[in-house]
Amino acid sequence: MAASTPAPVSADLPSATPSYPAAASTSSRSAAAFWADADRHLVRYGGDFTREIIDRAAGSFLFTADGRKILDFTSGQMSAILGHSHPEIVATVQRQVATLDHLYSGMLSRPVVDLARRLAETLPAPLEKALLLTTGAESNEAAIRMAKLVTGKHEIVSFARSWHGMTQAAASATYSAGRKGYGPGAPGNFAIPVPNTYRPDFTTADGALDWRRQLDFAFDLIDAQSTGSLAACLVEPILSSGGIIEPPVGYFAALQAKCRERGMLLILDEAQTGLCRTGTWYAFERDGVVPDILTLSKTLGAGLPLAAVLTSAEIEQEAYDRGFLFFTTHVADPLVAAVGNTVLDVLTADKLDERARSLGTFLRAGLEDIAGRHAVVGDIRGRGLLAGLELVTDRETKHSSDELGARVTRRCLELGLHMNIVQLPGMGGVFRIAPPLTATEEELSLGLTILDEAIGDACAER
Repeated sequence: MAASTPAPVSADLPSATPSYPAAASTSSRSAAAFWADADRHLVRYGGDFTREIIDRAAGSFLFTADGRKILDFTSGQMSAILGHSHPEIVATVQRQVATLDHLYSGMLSRPVVDLARRLAETLPAPLEKALLLTTGAESNEAAIRMAKLVTGKHEIVSFARSWHGMTQAAASATYSAGRKGYGPGAPGNFAIPVPNTYRPDFTTADGALDWRRQLDFAFDLIDAQSTGSLAACLVEPILSSGGIIEPPVGYFAALQAKCRERGMLLILDEAQTGLCRTGTWYAFERDGVVPDILTLSKTLGAGLPLAAVLTSAEIEQEAYDRGFLFFTTHVADPLVAAVGNTVLDVLTADKLDERARSLGTFLRAGLEDIAGRHAVVGDIRGRGLLAGLELVTDRETKHSSDELGARVTRRCLELGLHMNIVQLPGMGGVFRIAPPLTATEEELSLGLTILDEAIGDACAER
């Protein structure tokens, strides 16, 4: 029997492809039209937009549509640890997107299993089980959800200047911003004071921070408020949005002991500190503690949306037995998992933990040199290539000025340096400095020179 011939498609039928207005090319749209469109159509999600049209990025630099070259001292959103458009990341994305980019969430691919295994190999026992997600908020959401399920409790403790994300449970554990006007958060969230050695609240006889007394007092208050349902403590090893505050050596061991006494899990959020930025693979290594649950994001995808939750086989089994559910659209996606594997390749091959230590020492020396010339620099802190520089109007009183911080930030951008400043009540403006781990000494020197000039110019304006 002869095969039938398909009937011709009628010319009167509508096309399967809808017709849209032709989009003007990027280059043909004026800057004025661009900003008119942005102002008319974009939701403002965190203050004003930087008034630069970014055209491309490479290495440590951004390039604007009008030809300006800007040194990126924040690695994008503190994420692009290998710089922008790293050739190995570019090659991985091009290869992977052409073969396997996304799957039904219950399916697995080799990049996902490989990344889970390789992450476990970078971590101490018993952290060996991984859940691959997209953002830091999502990983913290999953970690909190897991902790509540496994412990059968619901109360979460975190630092008073924390930032863990903007989704419900993560936002409820975030105290540095975004709490007012949104109605009630998740029930059972408590804040404890930040052990800030530059601005101590509990002090020893010589005026130094008495963090042990502070921690004891904090948990006395937690115990008084708790309904007996303490599930977990979620903290950053170095508070970033809180002003690059690094708790003293010994603090996290004591905090973990407080958790153990109460049957709580310790969750460490290493969104910005994980994967070599601080000079070790993970910031918690300094303190000799191993968290019950570890969350990674930002640095893991080197600028692409990839995050992870890592925990022990015991906790994972208990969660599974209790029906743990975190089935999301992009859980275990192969495209970004392949990128994560490439990130681990580059970190290992180029020994970027050692490089972060070396460059961190270089950066610190440059910042201290700036402090020696400008009395408005009150404190320098951080570890590796995550540094903080706090501006004050008076070193004795440590009084701060939002206006001074804004002037320095604005002048830096005018001179070709993108900086991020944290300004919180009771604290001066703190520059978060987090250049790519691939940056050169020459690039760091350029950034330091511009920052030095910007501080001088801003102070001259007063």
